[in-house]
Amino acid sequence: MKCEGMTQQALADRVGVTRQTILALEGSAYTPSLALALRIAKTFEKSIEEIFWLEEKG
Repeated sequence: MKCEGMTQQALADRVGVTRQTILALEGSAYTPSLALALRIAKTFEKSIEEIFWLEEKG
């Protein structure tokens, strides 16, 4: 996940999850549901693709 300008707690509060969930997203330890990904993208006024990307497995 790549976004700036908001604390983990503020983002968590806006999208309805815990700060620990945001921390896990940032560390790539958790894959968000589509609904959560959409809420995060809407919060930052970006597309999902601008915030999240699929890691290619090789």
